[in-house]
Amino acid sequence: MPRTGEGTTVRITIGRLAEITGVPASAIRFWERHGLLPVPERRSGQRRYPPEAADRITVLRTCQQAGLTLNEIRELQEERPRRAAMIRAKIAEIEERRTALTRAQELMAHALKCSEPDIVNCPKFREEMTGWRPASD
Repeated sequence: MPRTGEGTTVRITIGRLAEITGVPASAIRFWERHGLLPVPERRSGQRRYPPEAADRITVLRTCQQAGLTLNEIRELQEERPRRAAMIRAKIAEIEERRTALTRAQELMAHALKCSEPDIVNCPKFREEMTGWRPASD
């Protein structure tokens, strides 16, 4: 961790943190208000963050992009017994979305090459689509 000559850890401003992470300062302040980022120390009224705050922001952005809610992200950062259950549920949800996206990608790739006016009438597509339906009891 960077240190100054006086033996104290170098802290960065919110503007610098925003620049490093590509996240607007308003989002950083929002995450602080909601308890997702530790409250930074203040010097002359300015927020000052430790360099590792950039790593936490990377985790926050990744979680948001994966579809986690603010409460789920907060729970992820805490040592609660429910944390593991929430993580397992999110992994299953992400896997379902990945499957749906893969199917959509396959459909679009096929539609680009298909000569049928309506993709649903394409025999090859219909054959693929039958594998997408849940098995009936």
